[in-house]
Parts: sequence; C-alpha cells; structure tokens
Amino acid sequence: MKNVQKRVPSLLLIIVLVGFPQISESIFTPVLPQISSNMQVSASRSQLTMSIYFIAFAIGVFFWGRLSDKVGRRRAMLWGIVVYLIGNLGLLLSFNFQILLLNRFVQAFGASIGSVVTQTIMRESFDGIKGAKVFSKVGAAMALSPAFGPLIGGVVQQYLGYRNVFSTLVAMAILVLLYSFYRLPETQITTSVENTSLIEVTKRLLTDSRVWSYGILIGGINGILFGYYSEAPFIFMNHFEFTSVQYGSLGIVLALASLLGSLLVNYLVNYFKSETILISGLIFSVVSSGLLILLLRFDQSIIMIIGFFMIFLGLNITLPIALNLALKGYEDVIGSASGIFSLGYYLIVSLLTYLISLIHNGSIGMLPEFMFVLSLVMLFSCINLYVKSYAVEE
Repeated sequence: MKNVQKRVPSLLLIIVLVGFPQISESIFTPVLPQISSNMQVSASRSQLTMSIYFIAFAIGVFFWGRLSDKVGRRRAMLWGIVVYLIGNLGLLLSFNFQILLLNRFVQAFGASIGSVVTQTIMRESFDGIKGAKVFSKVGAAMALSPAFGPLIGGVVQQYLGYRNVFSTLVAMAILVLLYSFYRLPETQITTSVENTSLIEVTKRLLTDSRVWSYGILIGGINGILFGYYSEAPFIFMNHFEFTSVQYGSLGIVLALASLLGSLLVNYLVNYFKSETILISGLIFSVVSSGLLILLLRFDQSIIMIIGFFMIFLGLNITLPIALNLALKGYEDVIGSASGIFSLGYYLIVSLLTYLISLIHNGSIGMLPEFMFVLSLVMLFSCINLYVKSYAVEE
C-alpha cells in the first residue's frame, strides 16, 4: 500500500489537469465563424462542435472514472491525455466538417479525464484544513481558466490563422502529457473497484426528485454558460464587429463574475441558509436577463457585456451551493454516484448547446431570451423542490 500523503501532486499540476479541458472547450469559440465560412456550413451547424463536445465529455467522465478505479489514477490520466492528443491531431488534419466533428468528439472524450480523475486525486491526496485550502485555490483557478481559451484562440486566429488554434491544442496536449508523465504520482491506495452495484446506485438516483432538481440546475447553469460560448462569437464578432482578440478578452468578464460569485457565497453562508442563497442567485439571474432583453433596443455592446456579467454573477452564486448539496446523503456510494450524476448533467449540457444551434437565427436577442427562460425554469424547479421538502419536514 502506498503512502499517498507522501506522494501527492503539486498544486500547479492539479490546476493544469483541471484547467486544460475548460481551455480546450472555450478556445474553439472565436473560430466558430471562421469554421462556418471556410468549411461552408451554416452558423448553426458550426455550433454542433460545442454540443458534441459535451456528449463526449459526459460519456468520458463516466468511463474514465470507472477505469481509474481499475488501473489506477496515474495510468488512466496518461491514457486519457493520449486520447486527447490524438483528437487534437485529428482536428489539425481535418478539412471536412464531418471529420472535424468526429475528432472533436475524440478530443472531448480524452479531455474529460482532467475533470473526473483530477477531483478524485485531490480527495485522495488532501484532507482536513489542507484539503479545504487546495480545493479553494483550485476553485479560483477553475473560475479563471475558461477565460484564457477565447483569449488564446482569438489572438492565435487573428495573427496566425484559425488552423493554428488546432496546432496550439496539439502543443498543449504534448506539454500536459509530458508534465503528467514526469510529475504525476499514483495516489490510489488500492486498485480494487468499489464494491457497489451501478444498477442499484442508478435506480437510487433516478428515483430521487432532489437529485433530479439539482441535476437540472447544474446542467442548466452550464448549458447557459456554454450556450453563451456558442452564440457570443456571432453576437460580438459578426453584429458588433469585434476583432478576435477583442472578443477573446470578454472571457475575463465571465471569470470576474465567477470569482465575485464565489466570494459572495463565502460571505453569505455565514449569515443565510444555503437554500436561500441558491434561490436568491437564480432570482438575480432571472431579473438581470429580463432587464437585458428590455434594453436590447439600444443595440449597444456595453449593455450586452454588463447584462451577461450580471446574469453570470447570479448563476455563480447558485452553482457552488448546488454542487455542494446535490449528492448530500450519498456519501456511502459517492464514487459511483458522482460518475452517474456527472454523466446526467453533462448530457443536459449537450442537449442545451444543441438546442442553441437549432434556434440560432442571427438575432442578438435570442441568447438573452434563452437565458431568461432557462433561469426561470430552474427557479421554479428549485422553489418546488424546497416547498416539497418543507412540507415533508412539517
């Protein structure tokens, strides 16, 4: 048995492994209009590169999580990064849209290793006060990492051409693979798969209305986020005529909303119940998206930017609470439950990003309306959940 407390990965490595899947997703967004133009497909079809990413990601989260129980965290991580590298090489060599979609699937399937296995490694390597500090730092890094994707993609496209965005992904995959090969230790104490029936855990989750509500909530929030990444390039680059670099820098706005949301949650939990904070965040997002819709008639980019910041601020107040409460009561089967739950909400994300591609009509109002309706649905779902829970307690 390994003494995992003496063989733990560095904080920098953990941040790299958690961050590269997010960068890989968002780096694509500035090149969507160029893919649409060069490969002669409609804007809505080019957005399929976003929805297919999350279909593959959902499958990968479940697959790599179970495989890492069998072969160990280090080996699974290296295999996943190799698959991710193969997908990126395929993207670089793709001159046909269908082939590009296939390689985007492979890329995302491999990238999902960075999400599920890294979190497992963190739980195995750190606990107590040290664990809390590590999770806090990694959470802050995760808030920033999606912002780098559009910025990197925008700069590379503007100065080197959109195909070199794929070259950048290949280089990133090689660096992550080498870094992990030389620096990532094995943190798993035993290679035996947890003694849990997946069928039993799945039935337990599917019959739990609370899990459904939180799954809809977490999937919906991420669906709004990546729906934004699908649609925003056409709003800011096509309608408002932003350059690739200008559009890429807007990722900082979302990162700031995420960081501010996290800070507010850390403060508010000292004074209010978690459920109250969650509902308040959703109400804030509903009101913000409604106001943005009303102000669209002024057709100003600064109004869109401020509106999106306010919407995501509310959602990032809600999301940490939802993640913390979602699997409460499943501590006895947390490994299997996490994999199944993640599979479910990533499928919701893929469905919502696909929906964005279907309803795309070139209007700058479509995205705020999508955000308003989805935020309202999530709000009603959570109010219904808490009303039922209160009635049962009574």
